[in-house]
Amino acid sequence: MASGQHIRRDAETVGSQLAAWRKLLGYTSAQVAERAGISRPTLSKLENGDPGVTMQTLLAVARALGVSNSLTTALDPYESDLGRASADRVLPQRVRR
Repeated sequence: MASGQHIRRDAETVGSQLAAWRKLLGYTSAQVAERAGISRPTLSKLENGDPGVTMQTLLAVARALGVSNSLTTALDPYESDLGRASADRVLPQRVRR
């Protein structure tokens, strides 16, 4: 699978997960769009996996849904065994947490 196809698939997965969160929380698309400071069509693009949606939009929607901490924790290398083990070997002392 080409890189673009991987990105598209991942964007679709993230979008559908955000849509699921929105529905589980009982929010309408209009409510989430307003809270995130975006338009409903932009939210629709995100939820439908448009990889051209900005990171700002992704983070604003995650915050509006109350899942931004989960997102940032999932990407934190220090939350993984590999990241913690590699930090001592790879990062200078002043960069480590």
